[in-house]
Amino acid sequence: MDVVFLSPDYPTDLPLFVSGLAEVGARVTGVGDQHVDGLTDRTRRALADYVQVGSWSDEDAAFESILRHLHGRNVDRIETLWEPLVMLAARLRERIGVPGMSVADALAFRDKGVMKERVEAAGIRTPRSARSTTKAGCRDAAEAIGFPIIIKPIAGAGSADTHRIDDEADLERTLEHLDHVPEVSVEEFIIGDEFTYDTVCANREIVFENVCEYRPNPLIGKQVEWISPQVIAYRDLADPFIADGVDLGRRVIAAMGFDSGFTHMEWYRMASGEVVFGEIGARSPGGRLTDVMNYACDTDLYRGWAEAVCHGTFGQPNERRYNVAEIFKRAQGEGIVTRVEGVGEMMGRMGEHVVNVDLVQPGQPRRDWRATVISDGLVVVRHPNLDETVDMADWIAANVHLYC
Repeated sequence: MDVVFLSPDYPTDLPLFVSGLAEVGARVTGVGDQHVDGLTDRTRRALADYVQVGSWSDEDAAFESILRHLHGRNVDRIETLWEPLVMLAARLRERIGVPGMSVADALAFRDKGVMKERVEAAGIRTPRSARSTTKAGCRDAAEAIGFPIIIKPIAGAGSADTHRIDDEADLERTLEHLDHVPEVSVEEFIIGDEFTYDTVCANREIVFENVCEYRPNPLIGKQVEWISPQVIAYRDLADPFIADGVDLGRRVIAAMGFDSGFTHMEWYRMASGEVVFGEIGARSPGGRLTDVMNYACDTDLYRGWAEAVCHGTFGQPNERRYNVAEIFKRAQGEGIVTRVEGVGEMMGRMGEHVVNVDLVQPGQPRRDWRATVISDGLVVVRHPNLDETVDMADWIAANVHLYC
């Protein structure tokens, strides 16, 4: 099995997926925009070959460059898990003639307007929305939908350039900062709890699924510096609080016609109990959520994803054994971290349930919390009981601190 993998070294968890491909017997050709000497050791060990392109920002040039390098080579699959390259991978598949997501299907995952049309055609509830390329169009959409609204890029990923807007003055302030975004979606703001629905699929069947709850919702977490954002992975997918969301997710996967690989979906549960689709990407989640899912089942989704895309199978453990909480920490102050407090007491209280502590250490600079979900590090705990897991997460959020 010869697999071409676009961007094997970025984002930072992708080397683990590349290793997964090598472990299931694939011969992997990596394609990236940095010199081979700049790749991590793990990535280099997993690759059989490497192709450097000039820049991912010029998709057409990258497309032609990759075709030249692959001319005459055997290629069985072309894969990527970095959202900006989903369309490029689809274009290459169609040109070379290998199986996988088509351009039309990839567009439905990248263009939020097309995505909305697909899921609505299946009778799935979505936020009312309109797309616009102008400030005037945004104003018209806001008037038609009514405040509060959300403005987000049509082809965005995560919460980058996503804004909640509560009134006209807020709208005008936001529009001044969106000149670099060519097209946006103006959407009804759904008030409710926000969750993920993540899957690995093989041959159009869901072979692994997971639900995480954001605490608080990401838009709040990215605006308030002192918050320690949490993500809770549920052990019991039949829990009444999320069961309708699981059903929603399965219906969305069917509506999107997804074949094989990872998907990351976000959805909302309103106070009334109604569940509403948010958006879906044909990729693995960020924020190390793949590790969170691994901890929930004592499994290996990096290898499981590779099995799914290469062989149409999934042989990894799938029993949900734990609820898992991931807590992101942000240092107080500016500059260099001078001390970390609370870790010793945490280990004394819950050491057997702590599965990962990865915090910025004293002497290292604080990170920009606005630019990275992980901020200044994370702690992961797990427990078979949901309430115990949430209690541990709340204790860590309140009592583990980094200071500059």
